[in-house]
Amino acid sequence: MSGSIEQGTSQTHGNTHILHLLVRLPRPMEQVWPAVATVEGLGSWFTAVDVLEPRLDGIVALRDLGTGRVTAWDVDRVAEYTVGGGGRIRFHLERDGGGACVLRFTHEFQGEGESETGWRTRFERLIETLGSVQA
Repeated sequence: MSGSIEQGTSQTHGNTHILHLLVRLPRPMEQVWPAVATVEGLGSWFTAVDVLEPRLDGIVALRDLGTGRVTAWDVDRVAEYTVGGGGRIRFHLERDGGGACVLRFTHEFQGEGESETGWRTRFERLIETLGSVQA
């Protein structure tokens, strides 16, 4: 089974932009969680991570987005990072059958930020990374 990135939605409220994407991944949540919630995992497909304290209100420093805090943390399900230079990014995992999951992704930012195309490219890299992981 391969992954897919479904149609995204984008909203603008004043100077705040909110991008939502739904990504279907060919691995169970427990195998995807490290990709969105560890230094090594995020670095393999998204951006280098200088600091990540894996807990609510922990410090996070994402090289491409800035430094901030972990604003939601539910192990194996939700990782949310709010960073000064890049707004808020949220990874919410849900089961999708026995051996797969769905990633509900949100990026909220002020002014100029990463485009939907840029995130799609990153999620294609995530799908490739997960495809090379042994089940």
